[in-house]
Amino acid sequence: MKQPDFQYGGQAVIEGVMMRGREYLAIAVRNAKGEIVIKKDRLSSVTTKYKFLKWPFIRGVIALGESFVIGMRALLFSADQFLESEEESKLTPVETGLMIAFALVMTVLLFVVLPLFGRMLMNKYLPGFVWGNVVESILRMLILFLYVYTISFMKDIQRVFAYHGAEHKVINTFEAKQELTVENARRFTTFHPRCGTSFLLFVVIVSAVMFSFLKYETVWMRLGSRILLLPVVAGISYEIIKFTGKHQDFFLWRWLSLPGMWLQKVTTREPDDQQLEVAIHSLIAVLKEEAPVIVGGKIYAAETVEVSAE
Repeated sequence: MKQPDFQYGGQAVIEGVMMRGREYLAIAVRNAKGEIVIKKDRLSSVTTKYKFLKWPFIRGVIALGESFVIGMRALLFSADQFLESEEESKLTPVETGLMIAFALVMTVLLFVVLPLFGRMLMNKYLPGFVWGNVVESILRMLILFLYVYTISFMKDIQRVFAYHGAEHKVINTFEAKQELTVENARRFTTFHPRCGTSFLLFVVIVSAVMFSFLKYETVWMRLGSRILLLPVVAGISYEIIKFTGKHQDFFLWRWLSLPGMWLQKVTTREPDDQQLEVAIHSLIAVLKEEAPVIVGGKIYAAETVEVSAE
């Protein structure tokens, strides 16, 4: 048996949680009947074929792309479970493609085009291109905060944020080497330094620094540079969040993680026991596939008994 040495992570989905390990992922969703439905898949990454894609900064871009695809599949699976339990039709491939395309377009419009447009409106009041880049970066950060804060009032999103909190609590329990029970998970925080929310904030900060040194004569050149350099920004942000998340014992890296933790106050909610139970089922499903693993003195292997809420 072995102790876990891999940074497991996950994502909240509709009425459930997706957990991701070395070679497997599991999606656990509670349907309208109160049943927990689990789907497990083996992970495949292009980095196994092309080793250079695991190099620092490059691996962040690959991880971002693969995480987007995996995350969308997990969301669509959870949506299908919800629609099935509500006796509605599942999403068709065309509807799925349109949803993904819409998400990508809205991301570019909100976080690239809109800040750039705001900068153009204020350009004549600014003393130089450096200040223009600063204003654009501030607008991008404000848009991120306003977007997250606005959707946090939606009832359905609040449910997702509660599952987000459940995911963090269970991962924190696992990393503290405590047995994966609802009772243990309750005691942990809903915040985590490797959260995707923190990653988004680092993307905004890194882009602010990088773009502040760029000077272009036309709007189209500015727009193109923002889109083309996004992989570079993502790669740098990935390395920062990976490093700070792994070295929380040093005060400087804890400080770097704080802004992302503050933003998680909006993107997470305190989960109930049933939500914690779903998150635990998801992580245990992954652990059972990876290898026999010891956590908190308990062996998680293929014969592991399922946990239930108290």
